[in-house]
Amino acid sequence: FSKFHLPPLAVLFENAKSNPQILELGKAQEIAQAEVAKQKRHIFSYVRGHASYSYGKTDMWGNNSSTQSYTTIYQFQGNEQSYWNVGVNLSVPLEDILDLTASVKRKKLEVDKARIDKDIAFDELKKNIASLYIKITNNLVTLKTISEGAAIYQGAGALNQEEFHQGNMSIESFAGTKLQEANLVNQYQSMQTTITTDIITLELLSHTPILTNTTTDITLDDEQLSEKA
Repeated sequence: FSKFHLPPLAVLFENAKSNPQILELGKAQEIAQAEVAKQKRHIFSYVRGHASYSYGKTDMWGNNSSTQSYTTIYQFQGNEQSYWNVGVNLSVPLEDILDLTASVKRKKLEVDKARIDKDIAFDELKKNIASLYIKITNNLVTLKTISEGAAIYQGAGALNQEEFHQGNMSIESFAGTKLQEANLVNQYQSMQTTITTDIITLELLSHTPILTNTTTDITLDDEQLSEKA
């Protein structure tokens, strides 16, 4: 982390718009907006159109007899018929007519609520990003101080070890130096772990690759597709 720098907050905030939670709320707002347009056309749901067509053919045969020739003559007496009918029915409840404007207004209020919910979630997300940003920035300064102290005590421990072997330092003094060295090294490693964890968390919240590319290269959909393959 000696030359490490976080991306600007503005970049993190902009990329955070692709956070799945924000995208979900954005879709909810789009659905609410579509419901407004649907509600405006709701009056047409009471219009019913109908059409029908029928065709028929009647077969009838009659006979005529002649007394002179004693013959029977059969004649076709059937006919063909067809019917068609087209119409439109309109039946609108009075309550719906009176409530049409108010119902559209209610749908618009749902759009406003969806937008406010998204803004609230985005503000909360930005607050979490900013908190992590400040924490990481401060911890990077602390890490540098701890690393310098650990380096000093590591050098002092090497010198004291030589002095101890030569009999110029007591075991208590030498042990105290090594204990302080171990404490600072432990603090350094612990702080490094904390910073790394916070940076990866910041990646996930802001959808911005900082140390890794996991937020952009790997998604649940990709994993599911690879499992099916």
